[in-house]
Amino acid sequence: MDRKTILLLGISVIILLIMLWFVGIEQVIEALKLANLSIIALAIVTQIVTYFLYTLRWQILNKLANMDVSITKLLPMVLVGLAVNNITPSGRGGGEPVRAYILAKENDYQMEETFATVVADRALDTFPFVVLATITIAAMALYFDFDTWLLVVMILAVIGIVVVLGVLIYMCINPGFGKRVDGWIIGLVRRFYKKNSEELEEKIHGIIFGFQDTMKLLISNKKVLYYTIPLSFLIWVFEIIRVYLVFLAFGANVNLIVIGEVFIVASLVGMIPLLPGGLGAVDGMMIIFYSAAGISSSVSAAATVIERLISFWMVTILGLVILPKYGSSIWDKISLGSSEEIEESLSEELKDDG
Repeated sequence: MDRKTILLLGISVIILLIMLWFVGIEQVIEALKLANLSIIALAIVTQIVTYFLYTLRWQILNKLANMDVSITKLLPMVLVGLAVNNITPSGRGGGEPVRAYILAKENDYQMEETFATVVADRALDTFPFVVLATITIAAMALYFDFDTWLLVVMILAVIGIVVVLGVLIYMCINPGFGKRVDGWIIGLVRRFYKKNSEELEEKIHGIIFGFQDTMKLLISNKKVLYYTIPLSFLIWVFEIIRVYLVFLAFGANVNLIVIGEVFIVASLVGMIPLLPGGLGAVDGMMIIFYSAAGISSSVSAAATVIERLISFWMVTILGLVILPKYGSSIWDKISLGSSEEIEESLSEELKDDG
């Protein structure tokens, strides 16, 4: 892990500690002592089930692309990808090229193909989030007393996600548009990237066309959509249930819908590529909004700390423990920062190994 990542993680933890100090650290500690450990254990089990659901969805997509890999092999890759997402300030996108690289390297697949299934998997995860986020923002505008600027920022963020998702889908169903996107990206490459430009252009062609082919298969196969879209919504339901269980462990009398609304907004903040995994910003948003929903600030802070230990730190530790299994080179690449740089570097290494 490079110095920049460690520094950002340190800043994130400091932000969280400052928030806890304002709430009252002693009060938070007292709230933690009252937690029902059995319910917290159930929340941990819920999170583990969520990891298996993530893996199952990716396995379905891989099978569609003629890459039949067992869940037991894919699960560690998913955990590594989630961990890298958490430690890279890339809008939770740094881990996607990493798991595409591992899948390609471990099973002798082309990275263009594995990266396509990873992007398709991310798109499927984004679709239910957009639906839930739209409903949530409309509901919270009525339920909470928002500052206008915050409401506008959230609406713009959702619109931005919808536009990106729409462009990706349209690029796959309209070959002409896909070629224009390919040409636009190549134009940027020629303008800003002089070294080995032709080789990089060839890789970009492969990634875009591979992604198009995979998404075409996905869209044309209704049976797969019947499985993956409901599965994607189920994953988000499990995420919300986990948070609800944590608050239940502290005896908080809070509506499941309110829990879901705050969680969706916090997830939206976490997608902003400023701090690793949205650490600090997400925690602060959760504490503020849960307190605004009528939960005491000490319980809100205590529950948020436990929730983030389960959802953020548990997978980060598990993923980083597993990571050395796939070689030390990934450690060197994830320090690059952006998902594009990570993907480019890993793809180059995979090609050299081949």
